[in-house]
Amino acid sequence: MLSREKFQDPAHTADGAPRAHVDFAGLETLWVNTGTLCNIACANCYIESSPSNDRLAYITPAELAPFLDEAKELGAKEIAFTGGEPFMNPDMIDLASASLECGFSVLILTNAMKPMMRERVLRGLLALQAAHGDRLRLRVSLDHYRGEVHDRERGQRSFDIAVDGLVWLAAHGFDISVAGRAGFGESEHAMRSGYCALFRDLGVSIDAADPHALVLFPEMDETADVPEITTSCWGVLGKNPRDIMCSNARMLIKRKDAPAPTVVACTLIAYDHRFELGDTLHEAAQPVSLNHRHCAKFCVLGGASCSA
Repeated sequence: MLSREKFQDPAHTADGAPRAHVDFAGLETLWVNTGTLCNIACANCYIESSPSNDRLAYITPAELAPFLDEAKELGAKEIAFTGGEPFMNPDMIDLASASLECGFSVLILTNAMKPMMRERVLRGLLALQAAHGDRLRLRVSLDHYRGEVHDRERGQRSFDIAVDGLVWLAAHGFDISVAGRAGFGESEHAMRSGYCALFRDLGVSIDAADPHALVLFPEMDETADVPEITTSCWGVLGKNPRDIMCSNARMLIKRKDAPAPTVVACTLIAYDHRFELGDTLHEAAQPVSLNHRHCAKFCVLGGASCSA
């Protein structure tokens, strides 16, 4: 159980040591949370997305437009979309199109299920691919290479439906990758071998040995105790703060009933107001205190990053 004393003070850990922070090194990826509504409710969703969770509202192309201009000014190369399920947002194709038209690469995280497989969305994806295929990528969530394990997380038959979407994307030549979870008690080698066999059986050309093509994220257990990260941890762990996601990425969100979007430090921490950094990307270009369990578990100790 996580101690209530941990992760309270942005400057110091519970035992009084100076807390680690990450300086902003420049914007590489602007993440956009398209809204927290999702077609399914996963057992361990870090953002608690579901068919009823609308704590983060749909972002519109008009709301995104000024942030695309700012991102370009700041030298960003990529716009990445997450949710919820991004294809629940009725403007998802237009959001991606606007980003691609501005010259950015685009990454869309999706469960590849029914919201993506609607005819209107498929036509839109094919049009985007025809115009900008070399800069459009989709990352499909498959929690495990065995359907019964995946379904325990995401619901009955969710694996088969997601695989159908993955196969459609592969058959139409999209640049695709897969995101799995490493929290099932298997070694990384065993996990990658299992996915390799799955991709081979499906006829999907994804290199399971490539950590960018198959991303294995650490499990995010909200109840587990995790250590706080101090300034001395960088040397002890052999980590460089410039390799942590918040050194080069920010996320745009719109809270339910808010008049406008705001910028937060991280894709993982959407509800904690301590990580709101401003109403513009320029305001958000500031250091981030590693004052949340996800900072320790996912980024520093887990060595993970949501970016490609």
